This record gives sequence, structure tokens and C-alpha cells, in this order.
Amino acid sequence: MYRLLFDLVFRRVDPERAHELAFGLIRGVARVPVLRDVVGRVFAPARSGAVRVWDRTFPSAFGLAAGFDKNAVGVAGLTMLGFGFVEVGTVTAHPQPGNERPRLWRLVEERALRNRMGFNNEGSAAVASRLRRLRATPAGRRLVVGVNIGKTKVTPADQAPADYATSAGRLAPYADYLVVNVSSPNTPGLRDLQAVESLRPILEATRVAADEATAAAGRATVPLLVKIAPDLSDDDVDAVAELVAELGLDGVVAVNTTVAHDLGPGGLSGPPVLARGLDVVARLRDRLGDEVVIIGVGGVSTPADAREYLAVGATLVQGYTGFIYEGPGWASRISRALAADASRRGSTGSTQASAAV
Repeated sequence: MYRLLFDLVFRRVDPERAHELAFGLIRGVARVPVLRDVVGRVFAPARSGAVRVWDRTFPSAFGLAAGFDKNAVGVAGLTMLGFGFVEVGTVTAHPQPGNERPRLWRLVEERALRNRMGFNNEGSAAVASRLRRLRATPAGRRLVVGVNIGKTKVTPADQAPADYATSAGRLAPYADYLVVNVSSPNTPGLRDLQAVESLRPILEATRVAADEATAAAGRATVPLLVKIAPDLSDDDVDAVAELVAELGLDGVVAVNTTVAHDLGPGGLSGPPVLARGLDVVARLRDRLGDEVVIIGVGGVSTPADAREYLAVGATLVQGYTGFIYEGPGWASRISRALAADASRRGSTGSTQASAAV
């Protein structure tokens, strides 16, 4: 049914406008108590798929990647559709409009997307205020929310550590984990920050700011991860892994969109990224051992894709582009397939998360 609706309606609408309409509908349903409860029951992940990561129970190992909910306005509605966790953002220290439209394109034949959004968001102060209100309710505290932070476009590279630290200080008290995003291709110079000599001070400053903020709020230390690009060489992936181990980071998110295409500006997501995403996750797991969380993302369209990420070493898996093409039941189908796998193994799914316990 959704595919017919997509072919007849959504693909004829500007992609960003279609996103706004669909997301508005999800948020609207989530505000109607009886309807929200019915939809939530229909799409809820099976309990056997729950995993324990960082002493936190994730209802499913499958979550929504950053980029869909940039301003933390729809976490409850997205969780209602079967995502085990939602990563909001990318959030920058200061509000910014992003790049000019058009900045999002569909590649329907490949079931892929190309975007040059440019971290359009309301800024970390506004997002922190919204998350504070969410966490003030019992239902909001039960949701598993990651926060992805990036550099404000106008901030010079040499001031990037302070920029990231500002966002971390504001957002850490409300996040189940923080992700330092240095891998989007749509902020000029951002990917240069993946070089170890640039990345180290950013991660160190972010760690200090997050720890100070959570201590002041009477909260435990928030896990800190870094998100990397698929276009890094194997040697650069190894260098990042060494830095993660050296600094005692809690994990890596692999991978972001790729610029290895000739379609125009912006990053490509969806099935074209899958093979490299799997390679990077496997390489990271081999070098980081079992103690570091790896979130595998890139090209997940089917339960089989999610299983592949878990098989090569991912602790958790994320998707985004598949949501656009497969519709509201997509997350539930993948979450329930992973739960069925866990049931067949005679476990609660914790074996997939053993590195994170």
C-alpha cells in the first residue's frame, strides 16, 4: 500500500516538502493519546529484541539515524513506529538555515538519496530546551535518545573544539549518548576534522564539557562516540580506531554519506553505501575488540541488511533512507525480524550487545 502511495503521490512532491508533510503526520498522530497507543501497539518491537547497551535497555537494536529529526521535535512519534532508539540532529552550537534549496534528491531506481542539507537546525540551546521538556515526563525518560552534534558553518576550524563543547555542555544531560559528527560532506572543511591531529582536541573538549554538564545535573557520564565517513581510507579508519582506544571513547558510528559519486554536490545514502559500511564496521571491530560500541549505518533497507551489520561486528544498527522508500512499517519489520532471530537463539538479544554491557 505504501509503495503505491509513494509512486502515485510522494515521488511527485519535492523530497524535502514530502519529508515535512510525512513527519508532520507522524507528530500529529503521536499527540492523540488513543490513536498513538493503537499505532504504538501495532508497530512495537517484540520484547525478545531488547538489548542492553551502556546499562540502558534499548527496545530494539535497530534505530533511526541522525538527519530525520534534526530538532528533536518528533522522538515520541518515531519511537511509536518501532524504532528502538532515535538519534536526533545534527545539532550545531548556533542556529543555522543550512544550504539553499533544492538540497535533497531521490534516486528512485537505486532506492537512494542525495542531500546537501548543511546542518539546518535550530541550534543546541533550542534543542536542549525541547529535550529537557521531553525528559521531564516518565514517558519521555523511557525513550532512548542519542544526540548528534556538528560544527556551526561559520565557526573557523581552529575554534571547532569550543563549538562542539558548547553543544555538548547544553545537550549531554538529556542524551543517552552523544555523537561527534565530523563526517558530513555538506559543511565546508568538516571532513578535514577527521584527521587525528584535528579530531583529538575536538573529542577531548567535548568529553570535558559533557562530563561537567552531567555532573552538574547529577547524572552519570554520557557515552561519547564519533561518526566517520565511508570515504576514509583503510589507514585513516585505523587511525581513528587508535584514537578512539587512546581516548577511551565509548564508540564509533560508521558510516555517514559518501561523496564517491558524480551526481552533483552532496552525500549519497542508501544501498550504494552498504558494502563500504560493512567493511568499515568489520575493520573497526577487528581493531577495537569487544569493549567498544559500534553503530552500523549505511544502506540498510531490509532485515537481511541489518543482520549483516550485526554479523560483522555492529552492536546496534541504524537506518534512514529505507524509511523514505519503505514507509511507516519499515522499522517495525526490521525490529521484529531481529527479535525473531534473538528468540531462535534462545536469548533476549543481549549477545549482540555484549560489547556494550
